[in-house]
Amino acid sequence: MTVHFEIRDRVAVITLDRPEARNAVDHQLAVDLQSAIDKLEADDSLWVGVIAGAGPAFCAGADLKAVASGKADLATDRGGFAGIVRRERTKPIIAAVEGPALAGGFEIVLACDLVVAGSNARFGIPEVKRSLIANAGGLIRLPRAIPRNLAMEMALTGDPISAETAHHHGVVNRLVEAGGALDSAIALASEISANAPLAVRASRQVIIEGALLDDDEAFALSAEVASDVFRSEDFQEGPRAFIEKRAPNWLGR
Repeated sequence: MTVHFEIRDRVAVITLDRPEARNAVDHQLAVDLQSAIDKLEADDSLWVGVIAGAGPAFCAGADLKAVASGKADLATDRGGFAGIVRRERTKPIIAAVEGPALAGGFEIVLACDLVVAGSNARFGIPEVKRSLIANAGGLIRLPRAIPRNLAMEMALTGDPISAETAHHHGVVNRLVEAGGALDSAIALASEISANAPLAVRASRQVIIEGALLDDDEAFALSAEVASDVFRSEDFQEGPRAFIEKRAPNWLGR
């Protein structure tokens, strides 16, 4: 397996495991990552995912050796590149980044909902240096995540930015010492999983889908999604736990 799946309480830790290739994406990794996300989505006891890379790199992007040999099927039918960049899902995923996240590796990061990075992390879309373009979401998601001119500079020069710069501009949520990204990401996932899971998923949905709508459409979406949450058992549990001064017992329904 090129991807490992580990359960820690309500958190799924998904590890890209091709360290000898800097976790570069080949066909098998794409299939395995899609399968891991399927597993996260299907398991009602898991509420948050974390994606990390084995070894000193998060992910170097597409496996250019596979591309050069003609084995360039690096996407899946439902997930797109690496089995994730176009994958529809409901549960939040956090990228835990150590070392370089470049090209398709950065596009995997941009497909996640939150990012925790070690101080040694680097982010970039260097495709133009090889007569390629960041065609797996980088040219779409990056200018939504950082100022347009910075995204343009990264795309046209192919030069990476440091973890500190990425944190300053909001790509990285939490910046930690090198080697601490995974533990910090799991801690962040635990913070999220302490909350009502249906409300978390609904909030994520409105933020993502609402960003592409006008105000009237976005408010309508929010009302529709909220109505489902308000009919849940967890909606009754939240106020009850507050009144009884105890921790809520979320059921996810």
